[in-house]
This record gives sequence, structure tokens and C-alpha cells, in this order.
Amino acid sequence: MPKRKDIKTVLVIGSGPIIIGQAAEFDYAGTQACKALREEGIKVILVNSNPATIMTDGDIADKVYVEPLTSDSIEKIIAREKPDGLLPTLGGQTGLNMAVELAEKGILDKHNVALLGTSLETIKKAEDRELFRSTMLEIGEPIPPSTIASTLEECLEFANKIGYPLIVRPAYTLGGTGGGIALEEKELTAICHRDLK
Repeated sequence: MPKRKDIKTVLVIGSGPIIIGQAAEFDYAGTQACKALREEGIKVILVNSNPATIMTDGDIADKVYVEPLTSDSIEKIIAREKPDGLLPTLGGQTGLNMAVELAEKGILDKHNVALLGTSLETIKKAEDRELFRSTMLEIGEPIPPSTIASTLEECLEFANKIGYPLIVRPAYTLGGTGGGIALEEKELTAICHRDLK
């Protein structure tokens, strides 16, 4: 694939807060991406709210911002640095969801920033459980029965319909924490009470 000549500055979104022993792959991948981009002569702007990462080291990117990973904060950085592209795929759910928010608020279009690495549609399909489920069914990929529940009653109704064991996973969590396997109603109730909070 020929090198794009229109991309001279790239904004990389980090993974934000992590817990000890989790998400080191995002830091490693982000660090390697920053190095690779710089080797290609591309200016790299990095934003990550977590200063305790290798990627926030001053030598990894041309400019490092340790700022909240919010659309308001990132828009200020975009306005100041004027990146040509945004690379959100190295920050896990945080980076991907932030890219969706920036796109849907019109911030990327407003500042003429290209989404790099994946399309907005692909991010949505990967991050939205219902879109992902629909996509798998459309292509004939087998998936276990599932539902999206926002109340304990919905959780129990689904369990009564399909039985146990059940894998319970909150929609958005830090490092996938909070989920669990319920072998019976008491466990499901405890997990769902915690996750719905």
C-alpha cells in the first residue's frame, strides 16, 4: 500500500486508567505504534490520562498530553495540535469509544481529522454488543444465546428462559472486571446487583 502523503501528524489515544497487572498490551502496542509512526517521519501527539505508562514517557511521542480522556479535553488538543489523523485502536475500549464520541459530536469533521486504523462502522460493531451479535448472525457465525439486560428482573427472566450456567459481563468495565459465571439464581442475583450499580 502506498504511503499516504496527507498524514503528517497523528493523534494517538491511550487506554487511560488501568489496574495493576492489566492492559499492559495497550501500553506496549501504543508505544510501538508511536515509534513506528515517528520512524516514518510522522509527528506523534499522544494523549493518555494515565501518567504511569511507558507510552507517556517524553521520548515516545513528539508531544505528550496527560489529560482526561474526554471529548472536550481531546478537542482542545486537536484544536491546538491540528493532527491530520486519529489513531484510536491502541487504547482498548477507551480509545475506541472516544473515537466514536468524537465522530458523532462532529469534532473530527470540524477539525478535518481522518480516523485511521479502522472505520467508525467497524468500531461500533465491535463495541456495541447488540450490533456485534447481529453481525455474527448475519454472517452465519454461531453464538451462544445472549441478551442485554438493564434490570435484575431482565437478568432473572433470561436465566429462567435458557438455564444455567450463565456468563455475565457488564457492558463497559475497566479491564473486564465485574463479570462472572453464575451457576444458580443466588450467584446471578449477586453478580447482577454489583454490575447494575
